[in-house]
Amino acid sequence: MAIIHHQFESIHPFYDGNGRTGRIINVLYLILQDLLDLPILYLSSYIISNKDDYYRLLQEVRTEDKWEERILYILDAVEQTSKNTIKMIEEIQSLMETTQNEIKKELPKIPRKDLIEILFTYPYTKIDFLVDRLNITRQTASKYLNELEKIGILEAVKIRNSKFFINVKLFSMLKKGT
Repeated sequence: MAIIHHQFESIHPFYDGNGRTGRIINVLYLILQDLLDLPILYLSSYIISNKDDYYRLLQEVRTEDKWEERILYILDAVEQTSKNTIKMIEEIQSLMETTQNEIKKELPKIPRKDLIEILFTYPYTKIDFLVDRLNITRQTASKYLNELEKIGILEAVKIRNSKFFINVKLFSMLKKGT
C-alpha cells in the first residue's frame, strides 16, 4: 500500500485532488486485500496531522531511496486511524443506547428501535426518511421528529424548501472526529 501510494503521488496525474485520490486508493487497496470490509478508515486525518513527515518521507524515497521509514509511517497511519475509528464506533454505539433510553423515558409512545437506526444512519433525517422506513404517515413522522426536537435530540434546520432534522450529538461527535 505504501509503495502504491508513493507511486501515485509521484506520478501526480491530476491538476488538483491527487492527495485525496491517493488516500482513497489506500482504502480501496485495503478493501481489495480483504483487510477492510467497508471504507471507514479516514487516513486523511492522520496524514494532515503529520503533514511535514508525510512530505519529507515522500521526498526521501524520491531522492535517497529510503523506503523503510515511509512504509512505517503508512503502517502507523493505518494503526492510529484504526484505533480512532474503533473509538468513534464505540462512542456512536454508546450515544445510540443513551438516545434510545432518553426516548424511552421522555417519549415512551414512540417506537424506538427502527427510529434509532434512522437517526444514526446519517447525522440528519427528514420526514420522508421516516415515512419510507417506518411505513407511517407524514403527519406521524412530523410529530415524532418535532417531539424529538422538543427534548433536544434533534434540531430542525430549513435549507431552501426542505426541512432537515440534525442529530445534534451525533453531528457534533462526527465533526470532532474529523
